[in-house]
Amino acid sequence: MHFKMIIAFVENSETEEVMNAARDAGATGTTVISNARGEGVERSKTFLGLTLETQRDVLLMLVEEHLSRRILEEINRVGRFDDKPGSGIAFQIDVEDAVGVSHQISTLSNRVEEEL
Repeated sequence: MHFKMIIAFVENSETEEVMNAARDAGATGTTVISNARGEGVERSKTFLGLTLETQRDVLLMLVEEHLSRRILEEINRVGRFDDKPGSGIAFQIDVEDAVGVSHQISTLSNRVEEEL
């Protein structure tokens, strides 16, 4: 079985909704790293020298490669990343190898067979 890692940066107010959508699309779990910050093309606004930033969460999902595109698209749809700049970003990368996922393989195998 081959895996992809989906990494999504979302506003913390959207985290639960994005996680639920990813699970409905086939993700079997998510690791959340809270209070991340960053900057895109547009610099963050400031008020009296203090940066006004929206708190972000980083979501990490190890997903089966055949389900990855659908999960990524669902994250984009629910997170509304294309609606306005700065609302979030998600991408996937190939995973060379993974351990500790043997308990998920039977569940994933059944799900992938249903999808294909």
